[in-house]
Amino acid sequence: MAVNLYLDPQIRDWVLFPITLVMILVGILRHYVTLLLFSTPKKQTAAAIKEQRALLRSQILRATCQNSPLPPYYYSRISFALSENFVKGLYLKEGPRDPKAPAPPPPNPLSDPSQMEGMMDGMKKQMAMNIPQMIIMGWISFFFHGFVMIKLPFPLTLGFKTMLQRGIETPDMDVRWVSSLSWYFLNLFGLNGIFRLILGSDNCASNPQDFWLVFTNLLSYSRGFLKRPCYIPLR
Repeated sequence: MAVNLYLDPQIRDWVLFPITLVMILVGILRHYVTLLLFSTPKKQTAAAIKEQRALLRSQILRATCQNSPLPPYYYSRISFALSENFVKGLYLKEGPRDPKAPAPPPPNPLSDPSQMEGMMDGMKKQMAMNIPQMIIMGWISFFFHGFVMIKLPFPLTLGFKTMLQRGIETPDMDVRWVSSLSWYFLNLFGLNGIFRLILGSDNCASNPQDFWLVFTNLLSYSRGFLKRPCYIPLR
């Protein structure tokens, strides 16, 4: 039997709205911090661009070989020309190689400045994503752990209970009630439209792939907070 809860309106004013507002402001700040941390991309040479375009064309031909609209004769000619030019080194940025020379060793990404810059930019982006989210989650888990925040206006199945009531071990509570920690995760993925509206479609605050990585890290980080007793303020 579901338990009827009556929440204090101050939870809405001092917990629900502040958490949402803080996450929006942190997302906007993370966007501008990421833009400041990223280095200006260097201009590539014509040979490097030619190699990238040839590799992209080869990948497209290989991916669409089963459903290619081209006749088999033209498709074979294009594939043969690409493979021959790669063997001769015409599409490589280093240029054609001497057939008598020994094979070069595999490239080391640590010795390539462009690869190092890409790795550093990726690390900076991950730090700009992980550190603020871990701080916000620690803040919510310390001050608002076990709070019941809001009740969803539509019915849900029991499969959503572990997702919406994370940190609250109450088997008789209605599934539609949302805990503070679950509200944080819902905002983590649900504010992408707000960020696109404020910052534009090409922003650094709403990347789904980065959010999934942050989500997996935060799940492991939050395991230590879920054993604390819950607190359900009633009026």
